[in-house]
Amino acid sequence: MNEAHDNMDSGRHRRRARYSGSHPRRFDQRYKELNAERYPEMQEHIRTKGRTPAGTHVPVLVQEVLGILNPDRGHVVCDCTIGYAGHAIEFLKQIGPSGRLIGFDVDSANLERARHRLMAAGKAFGWEPNISLYRRNYAGVAEILAREGLDGVDILFADVGVSSMQVDDPARGFSYKHPDSPLDMRMDDRIKRSAADLLRTISQAKLSRALWELSDEPDHEQISQCIVEQRQFQPIARTRDLILLIFQAKGITEKQWQKRTERGALHPAARTFQALRILVNDELSALRHLLRMAPTALRSDGRLGIISFHSGEDRLVKKALHEGYHSGIYAATSPHIIQAGAKEVSDNPRSSSARFRWARRA
Repeated sequence: MNEAHDNMDSGRHRRRARYSGSHPRRFDQRYKELNAERYPEMQEHIRTKGRTPAGTHVPVLVQEVLGILNPDRGHVVCDCTIGYAGHAIEFLKQIGPSGRLIGFDVDSANLERARHRLMAAGKAFGWEPNISLYRRNYAGVAEILAREGLDGVDILFADVGVSSMQVDDPARGFSYKHPDSPLDMRMDDRIKRSAADLLRTISQAKLSRALWELSDEPDHEQISQCIVEQRQFQPIARTRDLILLIFQAKGITEKQWQKRTERGALHPAARTFQALRILVNDELSALRHLLRMAPTALRSDGRLGIISFHSGEDRLVKKALHEGYHSGIYAATSPHIIQAGAKEVSDNPRSSSARFRWARRA
């Protein structure tokens, strides 16, 4: 591919590094996708193919969230997982200049992207948005609301799980799709223990239980045994190391799986990667805390909305909302799971596992 000129620097052209072939393969080579402001047409091109452009995140169930949580002028909204600000921008549009948005994210890079996008959105709407963003886990919502001088919020929303920006960045080690990456998986780089560190010390019994409870992995016993046996001889430090062990535990080679598997089938390593990510970031503890404190953070008639992406999370949400309704804390809750329709799944395949539940404060 011909070399292209990039930004001007000190009066001289800086050439973009070459890559082999006609299309960039590595994450860091996708310069057009990573620069949405300069190449907006590339974003649209990638989206029409049902893919998420590198360095971005496509929010799920947006219309369902807005329709049920019903943000309105002057409302105070707390977005506990602001990410790429996809839902937050829609909230901002609805609450207007008199509303207030408070956002949380433990990923510093995500938080800065969100701040930039929210300020740009406010400018496009014609007013300066009233926003406060915190690099905090959503377990600390109550403390921040007190600091902000708020007696509660009208909407408390969380889209739990991992963002596309984190999954797609090979340096973060979240995905089996990047087989030569460090086995990291930390959403917050202030966490001391990476996934590789975890696999060095976790007991076989605890790992097996986590694979079953956090990701419904049917081969949890075999995978945990392979990992514990392997680490006696060599650390499991790269995503490739873990992927090969999982194939070994399942008694199949990667080539055999590729030949016999239909397009779109779940990768054999997907469940293990999910469970490890949840363990590393202690995600279920944070979710439990959020569910416990949510009623105290909501104003009268305030709405709680939570999108989860696997059965373990959804069970926690369902149980908490059910108990809250029967104890009189919530006046109404979602009678069933709300999931993405066929068109949204086609446009954004990552929405297929999203589960949305809601509750309204009494």
